[in-house]
Amino acid sequence: MKLVSYIKDEHDQLAILVDNLLFDMESIHPDLPNNMSMLLNYWEDCFPMLQAGEISIQEGKISLNKGISSDAVQIISPVPFPTSCRDGYAFRQHVAAARRNRNAPMIPEFDQYPVFYFTNHHSIQGPGDIRCMPDHLQKLDFELEVAIVICKHGRNIRASEADEYIGGLMIMNDMSARQLQLEEMLLNLGPAKGKDFCTAFGPWLVTLDELQPFEVPCKQGHVGLNWNLRMQCSVNGKQVSDGNLSDMDWTFAEIIERASYGVDLLPGDIIGSGTVGTGCFLELNGTGKLNDPNYIEQWLVEGDEVEMEIESLGKLKNTIVIDEDDFSILANKKI
Repeated sequence: MKLVSYIKDEHDQLAILVDNLLFDMESIHPDLPNNMSMLLNYWEDCFPMLQAGEISIQEGKISLNKGISSDAVQIISPVPFPTSCRDGYAFRQHVAAARRNRNAPMIPEFDQYPVFYFTNHHSIQGPGDIRCMPDHLQKLDFELEVAIVICKHGRNIRASEADEYIGGLMIMNDMSARQLQLEEMLLNLGPAKGKDFCTAFGPWLVTLDELQPFEVPCKQGHVGLNWNLRMQCSVNGKQVSDGNLSDMDWTFAEIIERASYGVDLLPGDIIGSGTVGTGCFLELNGTGKLNDPNYIEQWLVEGDEVEMEIESLGKLKNTIVIDEDDFSILANKKI
């Protein structure tokens, strides 16, 4: 099923999407929570009621008059207030291409263990405008990814059992200010300000039962679910990225195993896949310049419309806008 969060009476409201109509939780069952945070905390109790409710809508037992058009509301991130947000590094194709483009050999540690970094879970948003400060617009980039949300508490989770902790999948656009990122990573502390201003998710969370027809084996030597889902991104209507979720080398289950080692994972934690091959301008520009010295780099600018489409996960649309504040931290660098 598809779970949507939208703004209702100035609060986040949880709904099921059926045939472009949103059905609030109260219209399905009085015991269902009205927001995603509560649902995730009581996932195992609520999920059977959600499944029964979706069937009742499809069979006409719940009137279509109780639904509202998804086009008539402000859709926000499916998980508006995540308890944390990690982003993985699961696609070997992306890592290898990015390193090749800067004349660096493929790092052998990639094949030894999955890695992730923490990003700002207070800068989460859904479809719509992405506000950028002047420094963000210095080599502004998208990153085409898929994310999962954790639906039950766990600690020291083994990869063989980790898929039971996944509530669903959603599109993730890990926005990246590359100039800030490249400068700060010289100090070996991670992406920091280059990543923390916006991460967009949406338009809905798709539960694993709906994705069963797309399951495929994971890569040899790995453990966990994998899905054959085409991933595409267009900027101003022109396609720039084309990949597939099945190309993940490290599975979400394996990333969960590492993330939960000695740590509590909580309902509402988000974990991203990392960028799919061809899934950002940093990689595309590097490949372009490697093949053609006269290649002209492309980065996102004010007014650009970024549309990500992933099979069965929907379309996530965002527009780049300039923040009203023109303050620059890059201009304050010490000599």
